[in-house]
Amino acid sequence: MKLICYPTSGAAPAIIPAPVERAWMEKTAGFAYRCLPLNIANAHGWMILNDAPFIAQWNGGDALDSIAINQTRTEGVRLLGGSHFGQGILTFQINGLFRTEPGYDLWVTGPVNMFKDGIQPLSAVVETDWSPFTFTMNWRFTRKFTPVLFEHDEPICMIFPLKRGLVETVEAEIRPLDEDPDTRDAYYAWARSRETFNKNLKVTDSPEQQQKWQKDYFRGVVPNAGEAPADHRTKVQLKPFKAPPESR
Repeated sequence: MKLICYPTSGAAPAIIPAPVERAWMEKTAGFAYRCLPLNIANAHGWMILNDAPFIAQWNGGDALDSIAINQTRTEGVRLLGGSHFGQGILTFQINGLFRTEPGYDLWVTGPVNMFKDGIQPLSAVVETDWSPFTFTMNWRFTRKFTPVLFEHDEPICMIFPLKRGLVETVEAEIRPLDEDPDTRDAYYAWARSRETFNKNLKVTDSPEQQQKWQKDYFRGVVPNAGEAPADHRTKVQLKPFKAPPESR
């Protein structure tokens, strides 16, 4: 499918495929990267980057001027952040009109599994298959009189398409585990294996200590079962946005 960005003012937004790496995960000596669902989520979309670095601070009020912005560099960059709605909300102007194929929305959120002290990204779902409107990326301050730095090329927004109405077609149910004997037996086998592994992980020079962590989910295998599903994945490899063709 196609995801298209039409620049609306000057140069196109700086957009990159979201990387797996996170600064806080690097500080865990690699332990955090053992969580495959975390890795997949980290890279599950594209990131829009900040152009002009600035420091923003909120005084706790609801007025537009309750947010003070100090641009730390002005040469050759566009200030994207500003106060537009009040209510302690910092708004980034996204200089691009995004279009998806019919029936697909665009999930707009903050950089997944990244954190900033004193401010929280807001999430939105935009119908980008028909809308000729741009959207903004908004962050709400969570603490007043706390300077918040947005650096040059820091991710300020993350986007990915999703099929409209899919969640509304889901028929959610709670059922007894015994209703599905195969799933029940596989779960109990895994639970016993997990309990034994964690117990022996504390035993000096045990095989579990040598193994360090169970890799069943990472490998896509169920204990005492067959091979991984054909569509099991351990990474997401997104294509970058292509540059527009040169004018003729």
